[in-house]
Amino acid sequence: MTTQPHAIRNGLLLGTLGVVIFALTLPMTRLAVGSAAVPQMSGVFVAAGRATVAAILAIVFLAATRAPGPKRGDWLPLGVVALGVVFGFPLFSSVAMRHVEAVHASVILGVLPLATASVGAWLHRQRPSAGFWACAGLGTALVVAFAVLRSGQSGLTLKGADLLLLLAMACAAVGYGVGALLSQRLRADHVICWALVLGLPLNLPIALAEYPQEAIKMEAWAAFFYVAVFSQWLGFFAWYRGLALGGTVRVSQVQLLQPFLSMVFAVPILGERLDALTVGFGLAVVTVVFVGRTMPVRNTLSTSKPTSPTLGARSS
Repeated sequence: MTTQPHAIRNGLLLGTLGVVIFALTLPMTRLAVGSAAVPQMSGVFVAAGRATVAAILAIVFLAATRAPGPKRGDWLPLGVVALGVVFGFPLFSSVAMRHVEAVHASVILGVLPLATASVGAWLHRQRPSAGFWACAGLGTALVVAFAVLRSGQSGLTLKGADLLLLLAMACAAVGYGVGALLSQRLRADHVICWALVLGLPLNLPIALAEYPQEAIKMEAWAAFFYVAVFSQWLGFFAWYRGLALGGTVRVSQVQLLQPFLSMVFAVPILGERLDALTVGFGLAVVTVVFVGRTMPVRNTLSTSKPTSPTLGARSS
């Protein structure tokens, strides 16, 4: 059935809203954890605390919508989603953000859509074309090259924070790929809510143990509550609803704006500076991702036509 024009329009608007919400995640996380010179909250507290706050909101939402409990076979994939996007990505990215600027991290995570598409293709037993894998490899090479050039060291090495960001990207790719698959059986907003609830027994005690003992600036607390309420929870509602209304292939293209939106937001929020090298690598990564997402992915289980590698995944 053909998607109606008004549904496409609303889907694009909601999808764009989701991207804007997620684009603020890195600058807000940096504001919450502070820098090595002026530290604020610990990255561990930001990661566990944001998931705890979002889980409490998720419990209220699930009760209000009378959500049915997941079936027995859904708990394992929900656990994978929780490990990926409720625990892994927030933890690794929050710890890393104390040591790198948001504009830097935006480039490192810019190749996430291709990583997630690769996971999704594997989960759906699809066969990406050689062109897709070439783009994925080139995008990864660009990210590593940028990190090495920014390492500030004479040798070709990666900073520990860059490795943490790459781990965060891997967690998000797996978590979002499994989440997209699970959303075929459960409501998308219920998927993230159940994943948050599943992670609560782990995140709550960690958040309490890591609660800041020193005075924290008000802007750091404001940033923390932003990543808890919007990045970890509400952003998923807008994004997945937009995909459902306007179509995954069409709406998901707006996520190409995210790295540059993150960079733009980092300038007024954090006072960071954009230079030619960062903008150049950012443009290169986005271009490779755009080309890679147009490459065919063939279904190995049927004779259907090639499909797009886009699976509607999104970084938090």
